[in-house]
Amino acid sequence: MQMSNNLLYTGLLCAALLTSCGGNKEEEKKDEESVSALGAVSAMKEMAEQAEELQKNGPVEAIDFRTLKELLPADADGLARKEANGEKNGAAGMVISTANAKYANDDNSETVELAIVDGGGSSMLMGLAAWSMIEVDKETENGYEKTGKMGDYKSYEKYDNANKEGEIAVLVAKRFIVTVKGRGMSMDKIKSVLEDVDLSKLAGLK
Repeated sequence: MQMSNNLLYTGLLCAALLTSCGGNKEEEKKDEESVSALGAVSAMKEMAEQAEELQKNGPVEAIDFRTLKELLPADADGLARKEANGEKNGAAGMVISTANAKYANDDNSETVELAIVDGGGSSMLMGLAAWSMIEVDKETENGYEKTGKMGDYKSYEKYDNANKEGEIAVLVAKRFIVTVKGRGMSMDKIKSVLEDVDLSKLAGLK
């Protein structure tokens, strides 16, 4: 129980950091406007409900990382896959399974990192995907950061126009997190890489 509470507090801390990190007073004011007090209360309530549900249902065995690796596309919107790996580790009944791949063009001017993580339905997932329980909508001269939905899945994305770097993450079936980080490309291309992953098949894994 103590561990569940600690993880819940960790998730809340991640949510707070996600919405308040960096920026000047004007940006902080914009954050306050975009992430309302009501939204913060809703996030805390949802985290508490999920913690209670996870405790009641007990841990779910994480998918073998080899199965997750099979969902890594051979190429990412035309970029060749350079490497793929995976691992499964954890303790105290909280096991995380991860599959990763890296993609790039010939001169490495465009690179992509793709990760599929299965939290096994553990409380730790609330910390990894705290963004799925809050609302963020922030824009600066150099880019943006926001939460929303991509298809049927809750999403988090951010992009830096100056460096042409960005990432997008989605939460699938309340246990899988798929993250794509791209460098030297547009956000549209980063999203195209995510679309190369069969999220429906991922959602059906048990």
